[in-house]
Amino acid sequence: MDDNMKKKLKLKVSAINNGTVIDHIPATSLFKVITILGLDKITNQITFGTNLDSGKLGHKAIIKVSDKYFEDDEINKIALIAPHAKLNIIKDYEVVEKKVVEIPDKIKGIVKCFNPKCITNNEAITTCFKVISKEPIALKCRYCEKITNEEQISMR
Repeated sequence: MDDNMKKKLKLKVSAINNGTVIDHIPATSLFKVITILGLDKITNQITFGTNLDSGKLGHKAIIKVSDKYFEDDEINKIALIAPHAKLNIIKDYEVVEKKVVEIPDKIKGIVKCFNPKCITNNEAITTCFKVISKEPIALKCRYCEKITNEEQISMR
């Protein structure tokens, strides 16, 4: 990215003092990421931008959350819908750590089972899946043992 592009991006999305920046989110997945992380329910300052130019993705989204640091298992949930997302941990306006999301081995409570007859779709039971493939994504339901593939994933 040249300096001119960096300046344009900085003008669009302001810096944060302390917190987490989630970058390289597909523009169409921004609100799913917000929901998965529960950002719609917290009081921290949140800045997000979407349809920003990206060399990798064409268009991307970015989320900046002030004074919030996520646990690895929380942030890895977004790998289901934003597998190339990157995290920058910010302290005193400086990036102190960079992380890459990874699909966890178990997905609990965020994905709906594809099987309409599954008990999790008919009773108040939290879904739980074992990840049986990460490329392409395939999830095996703990209760009905049906496989939910990447195209069938829908969030609870």
